[in-house]
Amino acid sequence: MATPHPQTTTASGADVRVRFCPSPTGLPHVGMVRTALYNWAYARHTGGKLVFRIEDTDAARDSEESFRQLVDALTWLKIDWDEGVEVGGPHAPYRQSQRHDIYRDVIDKLIASGALYESYSTAEEIDARNEANGRAKQLGYDNFDRALTDEQRSAFREEGRQPALRLRVPDEDLTYVDLIRGEVTFPAGSFPDFVVVRPNGIPLYTFVNPVDDALMGITHVLRGEDLMPSTARQLALYAALIDAGVTTFVPRFAHMPLVLGETGNKKLSKRDPQADLFLHRDRGFIHEGLLNYLALLGWSIGPDRDVFSLEEFTAAFDIVNVNPNPARFDQKKAESINGDHIRMLDVKDFAERTIPYLAAAGLFEEPTHEQLVLAFRAAPLVQERVQLLGDVPDMIGFLFTDELMYEADALKGLPANAAEVLDASVAALEPITDFSPSAIQDALSSALVDELQLKPRVAYGPPRVAISGRRVSPPLFESMELLGKEKSLRRLRALAETLRR
Repeated sequence: MATPHPQTTTASGADVRVRFCPSPTGLPHVGMVRTALYNWAYARHTGGKLVFRIEDTDAARDSEESFRQLVDALTWLKIDWDEGVEVGGPHAPYRQSQRHDIYRDVIDKLIASGALYESYSTAEEIDARNEANGRAKQLGYDNFDRALTDEQRSAFREEGRQPALRLRVPDEDLTYVDLIRGEVTFPAGSFPDFVVVRPNGIPLYTFVNPVDDALMGITHVLRGEDLMPSTARQLALYAALIDAGVTTFVPRFAHMPLVLGETGNKKLSKRDPQADLFLHRDRGFIHEGLLNYLALLGWSIGPDRDVFSLEEFTAAFDIVNVNPNPARFDQKKAESINGDHIRMLDVKDFAERTIPYLAAAGLFEEPTHEQLVLAFRAAPLVQERVQLLGDVPDMIGFLFTDELMYEADALKGLPANAAEVLDASVAALEPITDFSPSAIQDALSSALVDELQLKPRVAYGPPRVAISGRRVSPPLFESMELLGKEKSLRRLRALAETLRR
């Protein structure tokens, strides 16, 4: 690999400092979470620190609601941070909107060092000069104001013009070594001196973001590849910050691959349902399963292995092993991995996590002791069968209601003699005093398989529909035990009567 610039940090181990710095606009999305996850994992892998700060300089788009959702998202995912909003730290405040005095001090230092200069050119004047000089319009600013004299600047001010401040870009190639993509060079002249402070005195994001990184000692900037073009400007600004004594080093950069939608080659849109983090949570992803899947969007723990714990992930993760090629979001694979993690849960933990989903489905509001006991007893029957916690209410909802609804496909699949099968089931179960799964199975097997000569698949279909209303349900005999003898017999009789009408 190429040698990094001599001013690039050599920080490793506990000296590593990474950051997650989203803008509080809209709902958290999976691309943003993947960025947070990789930064968190790298900090935990190296023993370094993760800083969580907020880029809230766009008053028109930023909202407190969105900020709270960001905190909620990270808290649910158990992505913790060592420094930043809600936690504090030595570089507070951690919201850009509260750091204006800090930025002003850095601006003054850069003006004193000659890195920033006043620029009075309007967009119309820049276009006119480019046209007069035969220079392509899209090349933009022509560095005209670099050489303004004091007299020219005074004249502009007398006209009432307010200057923007531009960074004097080095007239040389800018090269860095991307931890994921290798050596990257931006040729001299590939971009002009750029505005860092508006004429109204407000600094731009292109200024405050790297300044915050410099002041907070961020050693590794791990972010999406869509931000890669801005690295050239950041390198130019870092050179000026070092010259002005604001910092002593340039961070390492790593640009993670785009996350594509399931079809086509477009970046996963914020408007795509698959991008909505809270929709995944509402559908019943658990944080272990979703983070496992998001970790795979650009990285692998090893060949032919997709499922791993978060502890295994942080132990194995290194940003240099991230694949630069785009990653595609696969909903089915995500759900399959989530199902694997559901099965890895302790059954009590699984049961506890189902309660909010049972409540959201209307099976109860504030569960009674009896309802909680029933939910915990039912949990082992479905833990091996669901991929999402949101699947659980449909699977066991029949246990919590006295008004059973029969699914159309379940009724359609019943054999012609279903009423007779149900009558035989009632007759077989009525004498039982020990209403246990084994006793229920013995009685039904004797009556339906041995006496009526039915195959088990046909024999147990009508009782299953009678008990659950579904063609596919949790294990039949265990479900009947949970319902109890009286309710089970009532349901068997009810379906028989329905079929005879």
